Amino acid sequence: MLRFAKQTIEWFALRAMATTPDRLGDDAPTPAQWLRARLTRGRYTFTHSEAVEGLRRTPLAVNKALRRLVGQGLLVSPRRGFYVIVPGEFDLAGAPPAQWFIHGLMVYLGQPYYVALLTAAAHHGASHQAAQVFQVVTDRPTRPMNAGRIRMEFVMKSGIEGTPTTAVKTPTGYMTMSTPEATALDLVRYFKAAGHLSHVTTVLEELAEELDGEDLVRAAEAGGFEMVVVQRLGYLLDRVGAGSVADGLAAVVAGRSPQAVPLRPDRPRKGCPVDGRWRVAVNNEVESDL
Repeated sequence: MLRFAKQTIEWFALRAMATTPDRLGDDAPTPAQWLRARLTRGRYTFTHSEAVEGLRRTPLAVNKALRRLVGQGLLVSPRRGFYVIVPGEFDLAGAPPAQWFIHGLMVYLGQPYYVALLTAAAHHGASHQAAQVFQVVTDRPTRPMNAGRIRMEFVMKSGIEGTPTTAVKTPTGYMTMSTPEATALDLVRYFKAAGHLSHVTTVLEELAEELDGEDLVRAAEAGGFEMVVVQRLGYLLDRVGAGSVADGLAAVVAGRSPQAVPLRPDRPRKGCPVDGRWRVAVNNEVESDL
């Protein structure tokens, strides 16, 4: 890792010094010098205000310097005012992986978050048909962002603080991610973000090995998931042969005696068979691809 960091710093410094003016002013560091100092400390992101302070120049002069570096592919800006340094090995992608900067980005935006859905499922071992986007849950509407070839999509969820999460180490620090149990519940609740129910079923079959029955119940309660989500998740876990993991959820359902709900909420349920254990009207056939 130290060798990688040293090579990255040397590569960036040489390229930036070759393509940017030597100075913004007599007493100011060059952009290459300032960015090299950040890389030396393992810091791959910065804000516009940090650049103004570090380069000791006017916002207009800093804007011009940063636009030049973005145009040269040395920086990428997924959101106005927030910048990510692009090491040489990520030239083709146009940006380092999202896990390198997602935490800093969300802190900059002032929004709670956790990495979720198919992205989290892939991290927890369910890598079949991994998402082509980096999926994040946050507490307010947030438009998608692009960083090079990386696309980040956001799902809004109220009461996000109650969702069980874990801190995952990254090459630049850490990021917050939903636990396997919260990931399973989110996949069912936001099944359209995962593509379709059959895809969710496939992911759940792989994810089931990481699920703990007691933690599943706790995640459902702490995360404020609706009973309909619990019913649908339980049914799908039964479908992939992981019914024993869902026994705790089944006890919750039995204790509350909810009304039957459609497996797929956007389709009619009239005349569909009802699963007795989960009180789910099976109005959509689901099959795992495994």
